[in-house]
Amino acid sequence: MAAGRDLFAVFTGASRVLNAGCTSLSSEIRHVVSNSSLLSSLCSPFTNTTRFEDLDFSDFEDLESDFIQDVSSFPPPPSGASDFPPNFGRRGLHTYPRLSADHAEESSNERVRSKVSRAKERAVPASRINRMANFGALAASLGLGTAAEVARRSLGMSNDELSKKTDIPFLTKANLERIVDTLCRVRGAALKIGQMISLQDNSFMPEPIQEIFERVRSNADFMPFWQLEKVLIEELGKDWSEKLKDFDTKPFAAASIGQVHNAVLHDGTEVAIKIQYPGVAQSIDSDIDNLMGVLKLWQVLPRGLFVDSVVDVARKELAWETDYVREAQFCTKFRDLLHDSPGFGVPRVIQDLSTKRVLTTELIHGVPLDQCVSLDQHIKNDIALRVLELCLRELFEFKVMQTDPNWSNFYYNQTEDKIYLLDFGASRVFPKEFTDEYLKIIHGAATGDKDQVLTSSHAIKLLTGYESKTMIKAHLDTVMILGEPFSRNEDFDFQTQDTTRRIHRLIPLILEHRLTPPPDETYSLHRKMAGSFLLCTKLGVAINCHPMFQKVYNNYSF
Repeated sequence: MAAGRDLFAVFTGASRVLNAGCTSLSSEIRHVVSNSSLLSSLCSPFTNTTRFEDLDFSDFEDLESDFIQDVSSFPPPPSGASDFPPNFGRRGLHTYPRLSADHAEESSNERVRSKVSRAKERAVPASRINRMANFGALAASLGLGTAAEVARRSLGMSNDELSKKTDIPFLTKANLERIVDTLCRVRGAALKIGQMISLQDNSFMPEPIQEIFERVRSNADFMPFWQLEKVLIEELGKDWSEKLKDFDTKPFAAASIGQVHNAVLHDGTEVAIKIQYPGVAQSIDSDIDNLMGVLKLWQVLPRGLFVDSVVDVARKELAWETDYVREAQFCTKFRDLLHDSPGFGVPRVIQDLSTKRVLTTELIHGVPLDQCVSLDQHIKNDIALRVLELCLRELFEFKVMQTDPNWSNFYYNQTEDKIYLLDFGASRVFPKEFTDEYLKIIHGAATGDKDQVLTSSHAIKLLTGYESKTMIKAHLDTVMILGEPFSRNEDFDFQTQDTTRRIHRLIPLILEHRLTPPPDETYSLHRKMAGSFLLCTKLGVAINCHPMFQKVYNNYSF
């Protein structure tokens, strides 16, 4: 009986997600789903004539595959669309072999080879109906997979170590693969939401959920050329190819919002062209609603997260990231702000080849900062000092911050001894009234002034004034840890102090007792700060951060 109730709950839950957020499209979705062989199959294994112990749970895999094909198959390229351009290829003009993932192995660029060879060429579901169908298919297949695991457990037949480790039937290896496959297929907001949920990183979420968001960040599929060319024609005109000397049809990076291609201008300038996936900007709201529906249903989000607040911030930030005109403006702004900083560089925007959905910049050579671990220690120390100083200058001097801490957004060119900033989609401006109080919080933490920390925390609404003693202590402990690197005029060993892990051990307590969501500004700010601290830990540095903070504090005008 218990197993039956669990299975009924699983199927009911899957149905609930399948219909969530579909009010305006219900008739279209019902029409699509009604043609699916899955619906008639859902109950067939559990008829009165079937003995429970005789079930073949491998059938669930076939049902999921059938369902995906029924509701989310893609049309062929439009009539007249070229499968590849007439004069561009990986090797140059008039050299165009059809490029598969295998051809990525021929590239001399290790980053191109490692990234692209793991991805698939797969059309982006551009319409809302098609994207909705993908999430509907995911919900149903997750229900089937979970039902199978519940049944296996009831019979003592479960062999899924991941599910048994977490004691959550939903978190099976097969279900995780289903989620990753769907998110890599639809791309867009679905791939980005995990970073927003995690606040700083995913360490307070179940490990399998961490794995999902880590994998989808690095393994997004890429568009076939006919779909890519459609975007280029719409944004740059039918003669787009004539504006380039060479264009590499295989992207060297494919992420959540778009993919990036190497190209060469007629004057010989090497450039990177970022091209946005079709339908991504228009589907932000529905994608977030669909994904959050799945996550909420299976109760994988921690309590006290203030999910609605997280989602609101995510919608705003994702809208920014899909506006390449805005990103180009911030790229140019940072280029101006850092023009007198020899340790940093920002690529020049090629305005004639940049629009709201296409962004072209100079191509930067180097390696992501997380690949600098093998460099000499003095070089790593210098890199870490620069990154931390930049973080402080962005917030308290520029009051403009590039808030995405992804290490691939920062390239180190050892020949030039320069750190290049590459991605400005998540840039935001911080109001002075916020930076005033936040600097007082950090200064209070660095000097051990807990009263100042509490006063300024109330001022920016990190606290309401009605928190329990437990919450106040957890908040103070967290902030004091954050201020430790700046507290003494001596080297701070990030590796042995383990700053981020100590902070994250306090997060469950904060989530349990917090009375109000944090200010919008802190979501992106804390991601950036955590990313900077994690980089210092990864590079194994012991550096003196006190002078840089004192310089920023002394020069600040309250």
